[in-house]
Amino acid sequence: MKYEKESKQIGKQSFSYAWVLDEYDEERQRGITMDVGMNHFETEKKRLTLLDAPGHRDFVPNMITGTAQADVAILVISAATGEFESGFQADGQTKEHSLLAKALGVAQLIIVINKLDMVNWSEERFESIKEKMNAFLRQTGFVGAQDLFFVPCSGLSGENLVTRKDPTLSSWYTGSTLVQQIDLFKPAQRFVDKPFRVCVSDVYKSQASGLTIAGKIESGFVTTGDNLMVVPLNEVCVVKGLRVNEESVPFASAGDNVDISVANVDISALSIGQFLCDPEAPIKTATRFVATIITFSTLAYPLTLGAQVDLHYQTINEPAVISKLISLVDKSRGKGAKRNNPRCITESSQAEVEVTVIKPVCLELYSDMKQLGRFSLRESGRTVAAGVVTQLF
Repeated sequence: MKYEKESKQIGKQSFSYAWVLDEYDEERQRGITMDVGMNHFETEKKRLTLLDAPGHRDFVPNMITGTAQADVAILVISAATGEFESGFQADGQTKEHSLLAKALGVAQLIIVINKLDMVNWSEERFESIKEKMNAFLRQTGFVGAQDLFFVPCSGLSGENLVTRKDPTLSSWYTGSTLVQQIDLFKPAQRFVDKPFRVCVSDVYKSQASGLTIAGKIESGFVTTGDNLMVVPLNEVCVVKGLRVNEESVPFASAGDNVDISVANVDISALSIGQFLCDPEAPIKTATRFVATIITFSTLAYPLTLGAQVDLHYQTINEPAVISKLISLVDKSRGKGAKRNNPRCITESSQAEVEVTVIKPVCLELYSDMKQLGRFSLRESGRTVAAGVVTQLF
């Protein structure tokens, strides 16, 4: 195998399978995923786009970019002694990634308990991890058996990915393999009837297709020859060609990860985070918006008026300021009771705030389009809140 030979040469043989999606030299040298890798595969029942998001805390912004494009997710947890505990502690990445997945709109989650072969396929270890994760994930908003699915496996040996052969595992686990569980995912709702929206995740130029914009179609559809508006640039371009899963197509619709070849726009004016839209119904832009947020236990200090945070929205990462504290849900006064003009917002709270950014960003109201109305806030390298947009200025 090509990857096995190349990884052995630099002393990273155990990472050979990761090299399928970790394509950059620095990722392979360091042995960690740094950017979002993309690939495609098919099962008996589904055709899927796989986004491999990084797990290391230094690259959480890239993880957010990948997760914001996902309908469903697979959270890979190590069952090796000490490794699960490390990720599940207060500031561990297992908890942060779980919170972000739910906040960014992931509705169904497979929790792969990997490396279970390292603890001799222990049923006790599997059930212990499952119990702790199930309790935590329910607190984040997932609805138990409807949304959460636990699968034991070994990624290195391939056990229980496609088939199950190990007699020790088979003696107590009779559930689905990973691929079988993927086939049981419920289809995501597609908003084909709404105005066209694509958040730009990449811009490149090639000899074969010319100037190309890549991204996931969140709503609507597009055909070759259509006019599209680049927002907030507010310039109109023409669609010269479309590719989905690296195949040329005449038509693409909501849910497709698409490469759109365009003309009549300068590559120097395009950037990641812009939107391609229907010129007749472009996405709104704003420098101020009102949102309902939920703060996490990772919030080290209360959010006060003027607090500086990083706004993460789709593929956008912009500095922002909490410009107004409008109201806070006061749990001590009963369900739904609010306290206006609070002095601060502490951890594990629900509040209504006004957020201000320097540059105009493209946003949708959550009530109009859920997937484009969600965002997260980070501070000092930690995700401290997630929210939904309720009003634009």
